[in-house]
Amino acid sequence: MENKFLPVTRAEMEERGWDQVDFVYISGDAYVDHPSFGHAIITRLLEAHGYRVGMISQPDWKDKESITVFGEPRLAFLVSAGNMDSMVNHYSVSKKRRSKDSYTPGGVMGKRPDYACVVYGNLIRQTYKKTPVILGGIEASLRRLAHYDYWSDHLKRSVLLDSGADLISYGMGERSIVEIADALQSGIRVEDLTYLDGTVCKVRDREMVYDGVELPAFTELQKDKLSYAKSFYTQYCNTDPFTAKRLIEPYSDHLFVVQNPPAKPLSQTEMDDVYALPYMRTYHPMYEKDGGIPAISEVKFSLISNRGCFGACSFCALTFHQGRIIQTRSHESLIEEAKKLTEEPDFKGYIHDVGGPTANFRHPACEKQLTHGACKHRQCLFPKPCGNLKVDHRDYLKLLRSLRELPKVKKVFIRSGIRFDYVMADRDDTFLRELCQYHVSGQLKVAPEHIADPVLQMMGKPENAVYRAFTKKYERINEQIGKKQYLVPYLMSSHPGSTLKEAVALAEYLRDLGYMPEQVQDFYPTPSTISTCMYYTGVDPRTMKPVYVPKSPHEKAMQRALIQYRNPKNYELVMEALRKTGREDLIGFGKHCLIRPRQTKEDRYFAKKRQQGKGSALPKKKKTIRNTHKKKKH
Repeated sequence: MENKFLPVTRAEMEERGWDQVDFVYISGDAYVDHPSFGHAIITRLLEAHGYRVGMISQPDWKDKESITVFGEPRLAFLVSAGNMDSMVNHYSVSKKRRSKDSYTPGGVMGKRPDYACVVYGNLIRQTYKKTPVILGGIEASLRRLAHYDYWSDHLKRSVLLDSGADLISYGMGERSIVEIADALQSGIRVEDLTYLDGTVCKVRDREMVYDGVELPAFTELQKDKLSYAKSFYTQYCNTDPFTAKRLIEPYSDHLFVVQNPPAKPLSQTEMDDVYALPYMRTYHPMYEKDGGIPAISEVKFSLISNRGCFGACSFCALTFHQGRIIQTRSHESLIEEAKKLTEEPDFKGYIHDVGGPTANFRHPACEKQLTHGACKHRQCLFPKPCGNLKVDHRDYLKLLRSLRELPKVKKVFIRSGIRFDYVMADRDDTFLRELCQYHVSGQLKVAPEHIADPVLQMMGKPENAVYRAFTKKYERINEQIGKKQYLVPYLMSSHPGSTLKEAVALAEYLRDLGYMPEQVQDFYPTPSTISTCMYYTGVDPRTMKPVYVPKSPHEKAMQRALIQYRNPKNYELVMEALRKTGREDLIGFGKHCLIRPRQTKEDRYFAKKRQQGKGSALPKKKKTIRNTHKKKKH
């Protein structure tokens, strides 16, 4: 293996003495050879197994010649929309076009198409009719079966069908991509690869799949939202690599999409090997003239210590993509990478993050998960921590202490999410104390998401009392160590289950807190989450009970405005929301009020005087007129 970027042109391929590549990798992102980018991991892994890989980043989807740079690959095209779903990358929750794409040179928007996997797949098929096409990455992973698409407001088929691809490598694809490559190398036809864990395939004959659970047919899902809710929950209960069944989704009598069980989690040694591959750890130099790739700044001096999350929030797709079983790298692997970071010429002494989806998860939730899998119908932390949950921060603490002691390291920050309910479940406060002492710089970001328990229940988050207890403990510890540090809560508006009543309660909480968030995340229905299923069907798929869903743009705007009720631009929306909920008591001049009634300057002046108990209740001019009238009468 040569320590340089993979070829991006035919000339670079020929410089290596190759007349053909085994795989052409097409990505919706610019080419960044860093392990925070999925395309870097997959291509380096294939290279480590002896395969020749050429890289085509952000091809011009309007020109079919853009994917012929290397000619036809010997084994297959690999296609990914990039590190984000292309629709999330392009559009805000209000469906307005974003102005910046951090995964594109110079942050320029518009270098990838909407529904990139589908467009790239069909672009390949225009020229290469029979060459295998394998989809991967988060867009394909979360659209692997029938799914609700928020941007078109329709139920869509599996992306496998609409893209013309042959297979999907879903989830974290290290195991499945090597198995696919080895099978193709051995001469097995792609249409016969129907059995690999971590893949989705299509078959023409139902008899080819002998041990699967059959989901409702796509035509039935289109007709009945409740059928979709049931189908989705079946999928949700089959995301564990140890217990999942093979799922079969019929599209006709002669077309079935088959989801094989997820690939097994990587061992610590396997994780270490993946992150030890010879990454260049930056973007390709061809982007320098355009200003580089903005996304690298967020990860260049960060360490990925784990993957997976047993938090299982309803609005998060991690259960479907990385799974609930925690996989970790060894201390040795992370320290070795940290040493490399300190040798970078622009390293300033700060490691920006040590974490993953949830930073303080460093081992499986309980002992049985690595042999029996995660529980199908029970959560590890919700609604209360499971009695079998292993709560222990000692390994993470040991890692952080080792990183702090490295030469040239001034500070180690933690920017990944800290699961505060897991912290509260730990009877030993050592982790929280050291977090405040060494790993926070003035503010700690946490994600309570809401404060109303009915909404938190729909979100799969702990009740508000847990967050309140955490805030008190955080304040107490900071006081003990002599630091003034604050919590910055992430909050979400318009999640299923949130009425205007709960939105007002959240505004009151913020009033009492004296905090006004600069940004508010409106609930974004992305593919393959329980919350998105609620949004589309109006029921909680776990219970099949109806759920209130705020859908109208106007109501969503009111809920969002209530969180930022001090912003003058939100005045009319807040006023309307308070009147609709019968909470006019929050309109006035008292300390508990959110907004004041609209008045003239003179009205406001005398109202203030009345409140202070000074002066007359009448304006001076009116008082003079009345006194004059009395004099004339006498």
